[in-house]
Order: sequence, then structure tokens, then C-alpha cells
Amino acid sequence: MRGAVIYAPGDVRFENLDDPKIINPTDAVIRTVATCVCGSDLWPYRGAEPIGDPHPMGHEYVGIVEEVGSEVANVRPGQFVVGSFATSDNTCANCSNGWQSNCLHREFMSTCQADYVRIPNAHGTLVATDEHPDSEMVPSLLAVSDVMGTGWYAALAAEVKPGSTAVVVGDGAVGLCGVIAAEELGAERIIAMSRHESRQKLALEFGATDIVSERGDEGIARVKDLTGGIGADSVLECVGTAESMRQALHSARPGGNVGFVGVPHDVVVDGQELFFSHVGLRGGPAPVRRYLPDLIDRVLSGRINPGAVFDLTLPLDQVAEGYKAMDERRAIKALLKP
Repeated sequence: MRGAVIYAPGDVRFENLDDPKIINPTDAVIRTVATCVCGSDLWPYRGAEPIGDPHPMGHEYVGIVEEVGSEVANVRPGQFVVGSFATSDNTCANCSNGWQSNCLHREFMSTCQADYVRIPNAHGTLVATDEHPDSEMVPSLLAVSDVMGTGWYAALAAEVKPGSTAVVVGDGAVGLCGVIAAEELGAERIIAMSRHESRQKLALEFGATDIVSERGDEGIARVKDLTGGIGADSVLECVGTAESMRQALHSARPGGNVGFVGVPHDVVVDGQELFFSHVGLRGGPAPVRRYLPDLIDRVLSGRINPGAVFDLTLPLDQVAEGYKAMDERRAIKALLKP
């Protein structure tokens, strides 16, 4: 088969790779219908994370089941499936408590920008649709496998409630999906922090009521202006930098909550400051598997359209261009089709 391999910052290649095989009885192999480049893939691409030896990339996927291990009973060959970037058995204590992304047998997916993918813990990770979806539904179902599920978790972690005010820090795919989530959970006012016109437009289409283009102290001041000088009930931090975390914490009102889902890079939280702010803070890798049935239903019923975050579609063999376009902010998110 063929797949993406990263060699160095800015150096992603499309190469021949070994075909995936069933290794454990709980594995499945799927034929990829669509995959994509994630904003978190840009950290190593930009040199902000070590790469080490060349290795495959990708953790978002939808596909058709080709083969299953002997202990996989919930999906069968021929079915269209959606999974998560973190695999889970869906039966351990952590999974039972709703934290499938901290499953005791968790494995993080990292080979999905390829023609075929082995899915560990397939029996607890994959969710099959009743029938093969129409092609126009595929982008939104792909979004559910990570960015929509992550945006949903950010909103829940920030405790977005009906009638509340929510701020979304970050206008990438996760942040934009966070706008969808906040709207679905009933926020009355949704303030999207964005400096890019195309992303501002999409945020408004998704349900944002206000756009704040300022950053840093100016951005915090603008949020305070929009919230009567107090701050927001809920803030979704969807970037992962020191600046974005500070902006999120200072945009929340006393007693408000911040849900952080951007993978932290050089983020340090001042304990004294957090203590006296009365702001709640929760985040981490999103337990996407918990939300898959609900989010898949919302997509298939036409209630949400997170696939709109894909503003560039390329054949899989042009994966390097997908990375480059996102790195240069010519694209919000690149969808790849084998």
C-alpha cells in the first residue's frame, strides 16, 4: 500500500509501505475512504516536536472494514466505520467512566494517512453506520473521528450550558467545531476569536454571535467589554500555546470554566493565579468514542455539518501539499482521498 511518512520538518513523503495485517484478535484492517491532515500534525512538521526516525503519519479516518480479528464481533467486513484517534476496549474501568481516551489498553493512531489501516482494539473503537453513507456525508463523518469530537469535549469540559456565554480561542478545525458544539449545547452567545476572514465567516455560519480579532491583552479586554466587564461562563482553548492558554484563563469569569484541548506546548499555569481566579480548568485528549454514536446521528440527520471545515480536498498522493497548505494557512483542513 501507499502512505505518508514524515522525515524532517517540512518533509512529508508519500511512499510504498507494508500492508497492515491482523496482529491481535481484537484488531481490524480497514480500507481508507477518507483521511486528513490535523492541526496537531503541524507541530512536528514545523519542528515544534521531535520527529526521530522517519515514521507514518495520520490519526483521523473513516473506511470500509476489510478484515477483523477473531474477537471482533461488533463490526464485520464490508461495513462503513468511524473510529477515534485513541483506541479503546470500551470495557475497562476508565472506559466505563466515559474516558475512553484513557483506556487501560489505549493506543494512539498514527498511520492513517494511508490506503489501509490496522485498528487496534477495533471491538471497542469502531462504530459502524447502518449503511454506507452518501459521499457528501463522508467529510462530516471524518470530522467526527477527531476535530468534531474534540470540539465537543472542549465545550463539555468548559461546561457550556443553555443560555450561557462561550468564548472559543482558536479558529482552526477544532475551534470551529467547538463553535458548533457550543451552539448545539445551547449557548446564547458564542464569541469566536479569529483573525482570518474565511474562518470568521465559517464561525458565524456555525453559530458564533461575535468575532474578536484581537489577541493577547487586547483580546482579553475585548471579551471583557462584550461580557459586561466580567468574562465568559465557558472558554474553549483549542490551540495549545502559552498565549492561547493565558487568553483563555483570563477570558473566563470568576467561577467560569476553561476546557482545553489544544496539545500544550510550553504552557505553564500559575497555581496562585488559578487559585484566586476561581476558574475551573479541565482538558486532555478527547474521549471521542464516548460521543461517536450521538455525533454520527447528528451528522446523518443533517443537524450539524462539521465537514465544512475541509476547505481543501486532495488525492492522498498529494498529502505533502496538504501539509504545506495548512502550514501556510491557505487551508483550514485538508481532506485526503485514496
